[in-house]
Amino acid sequence: RREMRWTEYATAMLLFSGVSMALLYIIERTQRWLPLNPQKFANVEPALAFGTAASFTTNTNWQAYSGESTMSYLTQMAGLAYHNFASAAVGIVLAIVVIRGIARKETDKLGNFWVDTTRCLLWVLLPVCLLGSLVLVSQGVVQNLKPYTTAELIQPYAAQVTGADGKSSAQTVTQQVIAQGPVASQEVIKEFGTNGGGFFNANSAHPFENPTPFSNFFEMVLIFAIPSGLTYTLGRMTGSQRHGWAVWAAMAFLFLAGVTTAYWAEAKGNPLLAGTDQHAGALQSGGNMEGKEVRFGIANSALFTTVTTDASCGAVNSMHDSYTPLGGMVPLINIMLGEVVFGGVGAGLYGIFVFVVLAVFIAGLMVGRTPEYLGKKIESYDVKMAMLAVLILTFTILTFSAISVVKPYGTSSISNPGPHGLSQILYAYASSTGNNGSAFGGLIPNTMWYNTTTAVAQLLGRFFMIIPVLA
Repeated sequence: RREMRWTEYATAMLLFSGVSMALLYIIERTQRWLPLNPQKFANVEPALAFGTAASFTTNTNWQAYSGESTMSYLTQMAGLAYHNFASAAVGIVLAIVVIRGIARKETDKLGNFWVDTTRCLLWVLLPVCLLGSLVLVSQGVVQNLKPYTTAELIQPYAAQVTGADGKSSAQTVTQQVIAQGPVASQEVIKEFGTNGGGFFNANSAHPFENPTPFSNFFEMVLIFAIPSGLTYTLGRMTGSQRHGWAVWAAMAFLFLAGVTTAYWAEAKGNPLLAGTDQHAGALQSGGNMEGKEVRFGIANSALFTTVTTDASCGAVNSMHDSYTPLGGMVPLINIMLGEVVFGGVGAGLYGIFVFVVLAVFIAGLMVGRTPEYLGKKIESYDVKMAMLAVLILTFTILTFSAISVVKPYGTSSISNPGPHGLSQILYAYASSTGNNGSAFGGLIPNTMWYNTTTAVAQLLGRFFMIIPVLA
């Protein structure tokens, strides 16, 4: 219970995250011999296991694999779902610590990492997720430990199948394997902890993860619940509720601007098909429906996309790669802003503090007075730490993207040559560094290059943001 200085707090956080990451890597590499693997999945190969471990440890949840064909139930529950809780708790307690540092006047102590994390898990995350999982089950989200179901197709079809010798032949497909598992328990913390990693490859577009319009709305509420609520906590802890609401209003304005732009761009339709009828009618939904679920439509898809990229969640109920140029610009800008539009749990609040410090400092220089924020002087050391946090995002995105567009091991993963291929790479590294986890899905990420570099980007984006903010 002894309170810690910022260096001790940061050390405890790094130790906790490092050990958790190592344990997840071990689970992935040994899942073949562990229980709760009814489909007999093989061990995850090293580069993918490293990338996934870094991804879930940093609350990014970037996935270069299909969950239903790669991860066992034990890996999903004891490995990935555990990190959904742990990484979310780390983000929340770090936001609380930053607020404490602003609110306290005569001490360099910030609290105890282990006490704060335990309280966050037991009093916030677990109770809400227990109730939330029951809500999702009531909507049809599956929750079981049964082996996958093999069902007979009502209408068999012919498909080209490539054999081990590289030759393809036509075969009649008569059965379908229906994946299932402990989805609801992972789905709720995926959203509430702004993690974003789906049990299935289709993420929240899959009917077993997000079956109804109500479940879609409920998941969006879960995503924004903690990031939005922390602005109220800021006001209460600093004794300036008006300031908390001011921060919330700034975030809400940017959110509404993004939603409006995304919906307008998608509802207008694909500009390459301007000569065709893309209006809503009795025979079509209208607008750009490519990559979107009919049960959600353009409005709920654009709203979910904006929510999930504002909040650094990364869950998707539509394919961002299929959005129009302006529609796809919205999630990319949201991520590149650096988790300041509500942002991830905790990360959004301490992320916007970085820009507040810079804004207050510049404003102070303009009027010729000593910059202050909530009674605390902003000095050169604070500005240096804030700039370090800002520059690491830009440096990482541009460096890895530049290498990827000129080297064959980077360009070989591009599915759309030309400008959109560049967008796919930029989005991948912006999403990784910003700890978002969503993607322009046309990029093929399961390669040695992308598994390694996105993992490094995630670690830099997480911890090189946290440490300067704590300092």
